Amino acid sequence: MAGEVIYERTERLVGPEVMQRLQSARVILFGIGGVGSWCAEALVRSGVTNLAIVDADRIGATNVNRQLMATSANIGASKVAEMKARLLSVNPAADIRAIEDVYTDETRERFALETYDYIIDAIDSLKDKASLILRATDTRATFFSSMGAALKLDPTQVRVAEFWEVRGCPLGAALRKRYRKQNTLPAKKFLCVYDPEVLPNLGPDPDPEADPGLFHKAQVNGTAAPVTGIFGLTLAGLVLQDIYRKTLHK
Repeated sequence: MAGEVIYERTERLVGPEVMQRLQSARVILFGIGGVGSWCAEALVRSGVTNLAIVDADRIGATNVNRQLMATSANIGASKVAEMKARLLSVNPAADIRAIEDVYTDETRERFALETYDYIIDAIDSLKDKASLILRATDTRATFFSSMGAALKLDPTQVRVAEFWEVRGCPLGAALRKRYRKQNTLPAKKFLCVYDPEVLPNLGPDPDPEADPGLFHKAQVNGTAAPVTGIFGLTLAGLVLQDIYRKTLHK
């Protein structure tokens, strides 16, 4: 009964058929950081009940400023485990699969991407993101991707465009350059969340000893929750909007 009541306002907005499709859609989300954590939360609060969340990292002190499940009390804990616990507190009946792993060329077959209806990319690594885009766009799933959300303060500049139309985003430009150089392009078009604002880093360099999770990052840039959160919420909104459109305008 409670599971039905918590989605009453969503169903009031989208109708019972869309609500049913939301609850039956199979979604996988890569990256549960400043963008992905907010996306996961919004998906489950909107009615998605079949969600796989993928991230190999543990919560660090520097995650607390922007990652939804990160607090000063759970530093060192698994990101996906903490996120799963939070999502189940929203809807205990949801099927949340916490996968403590990272997507790479070597691990890609572990995720059975062909079994999902929606694939969402919120990972940082250029190499792994480029690989995921190629693999995801070669499946039947609808695919959405987050471009870079760091070095930004103005949430009103967050926008959505097809990958080849993204402008002013260094990450988007780097991905397009990589694909052209390799002469390998995504199999189909897909929408991206991005923001053309690029500010300089003004603070001191981070101390890896204070946050061991920083060791694998090629570049550590400043970030703020209002922008990373809107990126994640927008990704979730794209899923909701896509299901709404496909259901009511089929």
